[in-house]
Amino acid sequence: MDAHRKRLLFRAQHCGMRENDILLGGFAEARIMDLNEHQLAAFEHLLTLPDNDVYDWVSGRRPPTDAADGPLIEMIKNFNNKI
Repeated sequence: MDAHRKRLLFRAQHCGMRENDILLGGFAEARIMDLNEHQLAAFEHLLTLPDNDVYDWVSGRRPPTDAADGPLIEMIKNFNNKI
């Protein structure tokens, strides 16, 4: 695994909010190697957004804002719905 992916994996597993550590960290652990450069950039951006917002979007509590909306959120939601 390259250094960029390792750094993103660590950040996803240590978001600051335990629920996001589980949701995002589990997704990253399973799928980080499959993400292309565009998806990696979107994931990195997602990790900079407020924890409560990210949790609400990924858990389906509310739809993501236009800035965060995209296929990556759906990928994370689908991954977490299958486990």
